[in-house]
Amino acid sequence: MKVTKADALGTCFGVQEAIELVLGADDNIRSDQTILGELVHNPQTVALLEKAGVRIAKDLDDNITTSRIVISAHGAADYVKQKALKRGFTVIDASCPLVMRVHRTIKDFVKKGYFPVVIGQANHVEVRGIVGDLKAYAVISTAEETELLKQYPRIGIVSQTTQPIEHVEHLVSLIKMQNHTDVLFVDTVCKPTKERQTAVHKLAAQVDAMIVIGGHNSSNTKKLKVVCEKKGIKAYHVACADEVNPAWFKGVNHVGITAGTSTPADVIEDVYQYLLTL
Repeated sequence: MKVTKADALGTCFGVQEAIELVLGADDNIRSDQTILGELVHNPQTVALLEKAGVRIAKDLDDNITTSRIVISAHGAADYVKQKALKRGFTVIDASCPLVMRVHRTIKDFVKKGYFPVVIGQANHVEVRGIVGDLKAYAVISTAEETELLKQYPRIGIVSQTTQPIEHVEHLVSLIKMQNHTDVLFVDTVCKPTKERQTAVHKLAAQVDAMIVIGGHNSSNTKKLKVVCEKKGIKAYHVACADEVNPAWFKGVNHVGITAGTSTPADVIEDVYQYLLTL
């Protein structure tokens, strides 16, 4: 069976910088850090951080005994950072720069009098951070939900950084067809996400099946699987080589590999090497 990796896959610069920021500290500082949530949505990376002595808390109301708080790569609302500072913590911000661009953009919309809209998953940590400081906003993910926006004359739209760009553009087009005075859209889907989606589109035209590697709670990894399925390709989401089922490849001559932006290179390589044995 032939195995081909997508042209773009795996860890992006924002994830890598966040990991290096936390693990690059000396031993005393590293063990005196608590990450709010998962630094990135990847089980191997979470395990690596815990092994290095870094602690993880659900939120600031957990029993945190370290003096340093780390904001994950997904970002957080300003009020969370201010709350941590007021409680005496040192705040280490590992937010992805491209996520923080979304924060700045949507706040600029509000200053200019636009009703802020985010295309994305309302319960995702990145989106919660984007809207956390806003008094009024809408988070939408379906065509039906665009109907809720008709009452607002001026709308400013951003997107969760890991959304499929075609989906985002479709929803924006529907909103623009409504009777608004002004609709302002800023494309905040990040470049690494777009590169991986483009590479999947290309590879899906060549293979019989696709393996999508990444944490099962990774939004962008799930979206890559959706891209494959929309291309009519059978796709399987795995977090590691141990989750690959040989039975999936009966009658398959060519399988492709892609991976989310939080997936380490060694995890991708393990899956690749295992597939070569089938």
